Amino acid sequence: MRKFSWLKAIPFVLTASPIAAQEVIPVPPESAGYSPYLEQDFPNQVLFGDTHLHTAYSADAGLVLATLSPDDAYRFAQGEAVTSSLGIPARLERPLDWLVVTDHAENLGLPVALTSGDAVMQANDWSRSISETFAPRTMDALRDAYGIWFNEVNTPGAADPMADTGLMESYWAKTTEAAERHNQPGAFTTFIGFEWTTAPNGNNLHRNVIFRDGKDKADQVVPLSAYDTEDPEKLWDWLQAYEDTTGGQVLALAHNGNLSNGLMFDDVTLSGAPLSADYATRRQRWEPIYEVTQMKGDGEAHPLLSPEDEFADFETWDKGSFGPQLKTPDMLPREYAREALKRGLAYRRDLGVNPFKFGLVGSTDSHTGLSTSTEDNFFGKVSALEPTNDPVRMDEAITGALTPDDPSDDITAAYSSASGLAAVWARENTREAIWDAMKRREVYATTGTRLRVRVFAGYDFVEGDLARPDFATHGYAAGVPMGGDLAAAQDGAAPALLIRALRDPDGANLDRVQVIKGWLDAEGETHEAIHDVACSDNRGTTANNRCDKPVGNTVDGDNATYTNAIGAPMLEAYWQDPEFDPDQSAFYYVRVIEIPTPRWTTYDAKIFGVDVPDDIPVAVQDRAYTSPIWYTPG
Repeated sequence: MRKFSWLKAIPFVLTASPIAAQEVIPVPPESAGYSPYLEQDFPNQVLFGDTHLHTAYSADAGLVLATLSPDDAYRFAQGEAVTSSLGIPARLERPLDWLVVTDHAENLGLPVALTSGDAVMQANDWSRSISETFAPRTMDALRDAYGIWFNEVNTPGAADPMADTGLMESYWAKTTEAAERHNQPGAFTTFIGFEWTTAPNGNNLHRNVIFRDGKDKADQVVPLSAYDTEDPEKLWDWLQAYEDTTGGQVLALAHNGNLSNGLMFDDVTLSGAPLSADYATRRQRWEPIYEVTQMKGDGEAHPLLSPEDEFADFETWDKGSFGPQLKTPDMLPREYAREALKRGLAYRRDLGVNPFKFGLVGSTDSHTGLSTSTEDNFFGKVSALEPTNDPVRMDEAITGALTPDDPSDDITAAYSSASGLAAVWARENTREAIWDAMKRREVYATTGTRLRVRVFAGYDFVEGDLARPDFATHGYAAGVPMGGDLAAAQDGAAPALLIRALRDPDGANLDRVQVIKGWLDAEGETHEAIHDVACSDNRGTTANNRCDKPVGNTVDGDNATYTNAIGAPMLEAYWQDPEFDPDQSAFYYVRVIEIPTPRWTTYDAKIFGVDVPDDIPVAVQDRAYTSPIWYTPG
């Protein structure tokens, strides 16, 4: 039988004749709507990054042995091998998708100016004094120079000793230049940013400022510093002035509050006034996301605040501060994210606006220029604590310097967390798309690994929706994603959540998926409940909504290994609130727990043969926290 050839049937496609070249293959009208994705515009990928990284431009990094520049930081984040400040080759297992270098605004660039002999360091008596102290470049000289700077920046009401010297302007321009140089829309995104490092009485109220804009607008300002003000409300004024002046867009991100001694989510403003509707509106406007986990401990929950939560005591830093005031239990409710989210519901009832309505991200706060967040690749908080068998790696004091007579306030480097990452759901890997995701709170935090989580809430979902191939399309059409607001309930309907979680492809299996609910009752009291909605390994659930037994533990501490013989690579869940009251304000967020894996200290013990403090766990269960979804009556 003679075979039919479509090539022979349309020979004009293959000929070079002028007549054939002008012919067009007709498209049948019924094929015009073939592609289902032409109108799709919702976020369709999760992008992992770090909103909080310091380089040698930061005084408390560069004066603590850091030598890497913003250029080095961006190259490392893109997957290049980089030599650390102490000469150790370093590389990420996989590149990040985006990065914000957030060097401290306070005397930005000072260490580099000292090292390079920049003429600006002869501008006044203070700069000449610190230059002379630094000149020998010995460890003692470095320590003494750091002391001079630290005492200056932590003196209440101190004026910037480098004001009007051009130091800030010079190194801000270098910062923005580096961000522009490495920004590759669609492949790798850089953000211009800085850290405003306010610490009244040593209490951490730091914020990172992240610009949506490029150098042309960011260079129209110089960063606000703690020399200018310690008050977050003045930062919000500065952000408003930036947008009014440049037409640009900017947001602020508060650090984890576990070293704030109760100030991060206080019941009064820094000046002592009660919270007002205006304060609540401005805080929600300028601070849409919150850093819930980083190297200085995890700030999601605390066992004293959530005694029914067996996973609340994770990488807990609850005794230290950077000031002279010791931590007391009454401070804890004003430091941890879950409690703040609950208290925000009460404030919304009283003020009409929720001041603590924020999405959740994690980041590193690394001061090494290296954004490392996994347990097996942890380069320490500062360069002086990079991987080594020297006891300083674990014994260096992090907190308690101003309370030397009370060691109960001390936290040492062994308790540092290899954490974390910020995950955003976005359409494109660009500044605009990622920044917009942060602004609308469609983000989640991980404690360092790259597990993927997607959540939708709505009134019309059914369990069968988990099997839909158009899971996201349906989720956006019939509900709201993480960070969103549910519409008012109608006709007795209760919200349902659709959840999918996928392990890090190069990491650990999943133990369980949990829904955390917080709500405000008619008497104005707040409550929380935890529901294990998916348990791996065919485990059932108990009467109190928990997996009926632990997932197990494959960690071999002596060899710093584990296996994925337990847990599941993917978990999904449909969950409808069984106790929903349409008259009660509420929020829901998802926590995904991985199976146990070796902690970074366990890897150190194996690699260097060093001893680890007895109370440091051999294993950790890394996790993700999604931004909440809020329900407001009416």
